[in-house]
Amino acid sequence: MSSYLRCTRLGTVAAAACWTLFAIGTPLAAAEPPTDALGFVDSIARCAAPNTSVAFGSTANSRVAICKSPAGQFGYHGVRISDGAKLIALASVSADGSYVAKQDGVTYTVTSSALVVSDGSGVIRREPMVSFHGPKTAQAPAGAPQTPAAKPQAPAAAPTSIAPLAPPLPAEVGGGKH
Repeated sequence: MSSYLRCTRLGTVAAAACWTLFAIGTPLAAAEPPTDALGFVDSIARCAAPNTSVAFGSTANSRVAICKSPAGQFGYHGVRISDGAKLIALASVSADGSYVAKQDGVTYTVTSSALVVSDGSGVIRREPMVSFHGPKTAQAPAGAPQTPAAKPQAPAAAPTSIAPLAPPLPAEVGGGKH
């Protein structure tokens, strides 16, 4: 019998106690961190001026921002919520309007409906967007290869680093296990 039915079949005092225990045992949904026009405040999933955000969003497990430099170059700024793992990489825009970043043989595709992580063997993970700020994109079939519309240009400064990353920023901590 469900907790709901067990609680509703009890007397008034017992039902109140039951609902209190039910509420305590029910995990609360994590609140979305603050955002502004550049992405998520206090997060790697944010664009730094003079770059602008062309899209940003969150899934249950990740946050991502797609940034555009004044020279027209795109960058992917992503963070996994569970452990604060970060990725900053060059990105490009596909013909279907999705944004694609590649790093170490892994492709990260951002659409208005999902973040898709794939490699040469196929889709590793498909995370539906729970919040998205940016243009609506066409949804490619699962596992469909993403072809960039233009090859990304190398930026003046390298967007990735082999140096150890700092601890997660305040907006990057939380969420469930991967």
